[in-house]
Amino acid sequence: MAATPSNMMPLGTIAPDFNLPDTLSGEHKTLADLQGEQGTLIMFICNHCPYVIHIKEQLIAIATEYAAKGISTIAISANDIVNYPQDAPDKMRALMQEWGNPFAAYLYDESQETAKAYLAACTPDFYVFDKHSTCVYRGRLDGATPKNDIPVTGNELRQALDALLAGQPITQEQVPSIGCNIKWKS
Repeated sequence: MAATPSNMMPLGTIAPDFNLPDTLSGEHKTLADLQGEQGTLIMFICNHCPYVIHIKEQLIAIATEYAAKGISTIAISANDIVNYPQDAPDKMRALMQEWGNPFAAYLYDESQETAKAYLAACTPDFYVFDKHSTCVYRGRLDGATPKNDIPVTGNELRQALDALLAGQPITQEQVPSIGCNIKWKS
């Protein structure tokens, strides 16, 4: 498990559009289909990553809590399923059923073009966009990893979401997420 940091998309970037299959509904979804009224949280995750598994409860809690406040949470997996079959769409759907379907969608980026457009590097990789699709936060959930004893609170991501909802400035001091590298196709 090699720790890979986020690439940190420049703040102010407009969210790249996508048209990807949703493993939950079986339909293709675009960014416009899934955006929240107050903002959108996009996260690159995968089924097997120990970093994602470690923060699972907070991912579910944040998606659920902030959906009620107008923030849509979109999960995307871009891993190569030939070499990582545990991340295949049928397994993605099964995992979301196990988790209680907390996200607006769990999309599969087979071509990996969406991950590249977002400069995604690791799982988990988080991006918050305001209601105009402008990137206002990219970074980590909090300081917890599977290898340290820091409690998983989601405090850094929550602070960004709360500031967005309150119309307050979001700190420019944002720390890259750390996780497993996205499993790029060769």
